[in-house]
Amino acid sequence: MTDFAEIAQALARVPVFSSLKKRQLEKLARTFSERQCAPGEVIVPQGRGGHGFFILVSGRAKVVRRLDNGEEIVLRQFGPGDFFGELALLDGGPRTASVIAEEPTSCLIMPRENFLGVLREDGEIAVAILEELAGRFRAALDTSL
Repeated sequence: MTDFAEIAQALARVPVFSSLKKRQLEKLARTFSERQCAPGEVIVPQGRGGHGFFILVSGRAKVVRRLDNGEEIVLRQFGPGDFFGELALLDGGPRTASVIAEEPTSCLIMPRENFLGVLREDGEIAVAILEELAGRFRAALDTSL
C-alpha cells in the first residue's frame, strides 16, 4: 500500500486521527512506510524504546507480555485495521509488550521523528490528536472507578 490516499483513508479509521481534516490525514500519510513481517517475527520487542505507530494492513499479530517470572501472557490479537504504538508517538518510552506476527503480516509504520516533524509544522494536528488522547484517557479513568 503505497498510495497515500489509501493510507489517509486507513488513518481516518484510527480513533486518534479520526477528527483530522483530509489534508491533515494526507500530510500524515506521507510519513508512513510499509513493512512486511514473516510468521513469528517480532514486530516490536517488549522493553525497547517505542519506534513509532503501527497499523496492520493485512495478516494477524499477537501482543505478548513477558512477566518477571518468565511467564508469557497473550494480551490480545490484532488483525487488519488494528493499530498500536500511539503512546510511543508521544513519549518514545519502552514497549510494555511485544507484538509478534502470527502469519505473513503487512504494517504501516510512522516513526516518532516523522510524527513530531508534522506536529511542528501543523499545530492544528497536534491539538486535534491531544484532544482525542485526552478523551481516551478520561474514558479509561471513568471505567476504572
